[in-house]
Amino acid sequence: MLVKTKAIVISSLKYQEKSLIVKCFTQSEGLKSYFVRDAFSSRKSNQKIAYFQPLTILEIEAIHKNKGTLENFKEIKIATPFQSIYSDIYKSTIAMFISEILHHSIHEEEKNEALFTFLETALNWLDTHNDIANFHLILLLEITKYFGFYPDISQLENTFFEMKEGVFSPFQAVNSLSEHESDLLKKLIELRFESDKKTFHSSERQIILKILVEYYGFHLEGFKKPKSLEVLREVFS
Repeated sequence: MLVKTKAIVISSLKYQEKSLIVKCFTQSEGLKSYFVRDAFSSRKSNQKIAYFQPLTILEIEAIHKNKGTLENFKEIKIATPFQSIYSDIYKSTIAMFISEILHHSIHEEEKNEALFTFLETALNWLDTHNDIANFHLILLLEITKYFGFYPDISQLENTFFEMKEGVFSPFQAVNSLSEHESDLLKKLIELRFESDKKTFHSSERQIILKILVEYYGFHLEGFKKPKSLEVLREVFS
């Protein structure tokens, strides 16, 4: 079946000498993996390695056999040429980290067009703004809306956030955050990308990042701590 759709690159893995296996989150089909033959050959000018950097947004034509095997691209072009994400150390580190988070979070082939639209909008925002210190934190929290475990904010006045149940409680349980950690999470819940407040110190951002990664671990089966986490911490320390 010939499919035309937008796709966000989640990961690419070198296969043998010249080929790639590329995992994409597509707008119309959800998660798909593609075999790119001779990706490292100069003869294949329409399949440049630059197309497959983390979170590149592509427009693709692909042959989908839907048999659980690797699919094949027919045509590829960049839908949104980013101006700064891959040249800015902070933004490129965020892109690497977020792509790894998505790699460990999205497992189903079913489409999730709302999540795709959100990610596309968020990446375009990242590319065109410079005040990005809280971007990855806001993004990680917002993504949980689409995965079904966004914190219950109906009792935000309560003191402690319970990680397993995803609720604020007046009592501190085994899996609860401390009062200080819970307050930081409350501040994050109120933030949006366009918020230009210097809301957190770097040490507080590190605490929130740790909380969010642990929160994903509570709610996503088989979730692995991203290898790029330490790089992100170092860059934003």
